[in-house]
Amino acid sequence: MFIGHFDVGFATRRFAPWSSEAVLRNAPLLADVLWPVFLLLGSEQVRIDPGNTRFTRFDLVSYPWSHSLLMPGTIAIWIGVVSHGMLDWITHRADMGLWNSIAGTIVVEFRMLAVGVWMYMGATRAKDRIGFYAFIGYIVLLMVLYIGDRFSVARGSVGEIVWPGIAAPFIVILSASWFDRHRCIRGELA
Repeated sequence: MFIGHFDVGFATRRFAPWSSEAVLRNAPLLADVLWPVFLLLGSEQVRIDPGNTRFTRFDLVSYPWSHSLLMPGTIAIWIGVVSHGMLDWITHRADMGLWNSIAGTIVVEFRMLAVGVWMYMGATRAKDRIGFYAFIGYIVLLMVLYIGDRFSVARGSVGEIVWPGIAAPFIVILSASWFDRHRCIRGELA
């Protein structure tokens, strides 16, 4: 699960309208933000296994720290963190189904994105052009990253996923924080 975690971040805005978008966005991503760090430290393990599932080449051998459900936070943040575990539970292993269907995975995640974006747009409105165009650009960026990652050249080692996995969350979270500062809660004066 990748893009589905962003969807939960968008959707929680409706329930926590004055919370920072960066915090709401990071909550469902927190496990994946921590995961490459724990891989780098050797506390968690992943193997590159081209036959693991049809969608991903990762065999998630051990990830007890980054994906634990003991992450604290507010209700909206807690929902985001719990959603990560639930969404990953549906997809991560071959016997759970979704990652064995490339089309099914893409359809489910894009539908989730549509719902999350719809909920976010229902809770906020652009204060200026940046709030509108940067938000649209962000959605396009997420889709390009998602499709690009899925159809890119296979990574041959764990090291090739660690550094992009550490850098990418900062880029997408800072981007979300930037466009969100140019949006306001619906009904609120700009």
